[in-house]
Amino acid sequence: MAFDWKQYDPKPFYDELIAKPGKPRKPAKPLTDYLSSLDDTEIQSRKAAADSAILEMGISFTVYTEGENIDRAWPFDIIPRVITKTEWERVTRGLEQRLTALNMFINDIYNKQQIFKDKIIPRYVLKQSKNFREQCVGITPPHGVWAHICGTDLVRDGKGDFYVLEDNLRVPSGVSYMLENRQVTKRVFPELFESSSILPVDEYPTQLFDMLASISPRPQDYPEIAVLTPGIYNSAYFEHSFLAQRMGAELVEGADLVVGDDDCVYMRTIDGLERVDVIYRRIDDEFLDPEVFNPDSMLGVPGLMRAWRKGNVGLANAPGAGVADDKVMYAYVPEVIRYYLDEEPVLPNVPTYLCVNDKDREYVLDHLDELVVKPANESGGYGMLVGPHATKKQRAEFAQLIQKDPRNYIAQPTLDLSVAPTLCGDDIEPRHLDLRPFILQGVRTDVTAGGLTRVAMRKGSLVVNSSQGGGSKDTWIVDEEN
Repeated sequence: MAFDWKQYDPKPFYDELIAKPGKPRKPAKPLTDYLSSLDDTEIQSRKAAADSAILEMGISFTVYTEGENIDRAWPFDIIPRVITKTEWERVTRGLEQRLTALNMFINDIYNKQQIFKDKIIPRYVLKQSKNFREQCVGITPPHGVWAHICGTDLVRDGKGDFYVLEDNLRVPSGVSYMLENRQVTKRVFPELFESSSILPVDEYPTQLFDMLASISPRPQDYPEIAVLTPGIYNSAYFEHSFLAQRMGAELVEGADLVVGDDDCVYMRTIDGLERVDVIYRRIDDEFLDPEVFNPDSMLGVPGLMRAWRKGNVGLANAPGAGVADDKVMYAYVPEVIRYYLDEEPVLPNVPTYLCVNDKDREYVLDHLDELVVKPANESGGYGMLVGPHATKKQRAEFAQLIQKDPRNYIAQPTLDLSVAPTLCGDDIEPRHLDLRPFILQGVRTDVTAGGLTRVAMRKGSLVVNSSQGGGSKDTWIVDEEN
């Protein structure tokens, strides 16, 4: 298992640490030199220390399988990913640009709908969107921001260039694992943080609190903020409790909140009702308020939408923000940026075929063995087809699905995703990975220094989701000038 970089060959892919056997990339050299100094026993010891820390810190995620909820320890690889500060400054500009334009788009959609009148985007994108909420028409939230917290998935291609794979604007998750990855890595390699200029990520909970406070209806230094969770059986419950604790906010379920006759939201406490100013909701729109959405929901708060519409409570993310989360909408984001900001996109999209368009659909059906096909509104890696790795039967089944409901599917080429060295049993092997940075938008915009790196632990796999067998790494943004 010893780190002999001369024996490590990432070909034919772009490796983020090793340019070619025995030749680490300059920003990664301090890390690779250090790893090379460890013998097998020390490597095993560091790996065991990471596993022990994950158990001790209670870092877990929930997998739904065969009708059961199974808590599993967070899958973590001890070899960090390294990105230069110079590269990251460009990514940050691109993400700020993208989220500014997307929030302008959402606000337009629920108000003037000028982008349709100007024929920049066809109206079918809205009419057939599962995430458009009629109940939000006519509302403009504070600062014109709907998607306050976004997790945008990035990939690097065979040349090392960053592309946006998708935007997660509804209830994005994973930031707690980004923070915990850093804590575990500090335990495993404390000496590296003393000698390397690695940008910090631990200010995120403070930035999140400040962003939430900026949408409070009552100006005050410490508004009452609550994190609304579906409960302990939700797959992201670890994150809900983690963020509430780090912010000093209340962790609540729907039954803990009530909307009063004054259309304000109150939290039940042992001392009576206490007003809540801002709710960071981790519940999907349709379960948020049974008076307005799903009447059978036991997770939400009756009257919550009424309180929000009257400006008596801040909601993040705002209901209806998912209208820009549709993968069909993703294909139009470059045009959205040009329309609202009069700028060229800093970060490119992955080329995307819309199956609702006859010409695109014909191409997709003829090239299913080359493409990745995704449903428009699924997440977590579910419901997708990776054409080159699929069976003939699976491709035939997807062809039928596409023909039955073409609006619900998009397709993209299978990029030569970048790889990074990963511990796989007793070997060090290249594994594909992506990156989910988190963007906060309120009165100002903050982008995390890096994000959640997810790794496809199965050899040759492009599926990085933890629910689908993926793992994770710490992400280092390194100031190469220090």
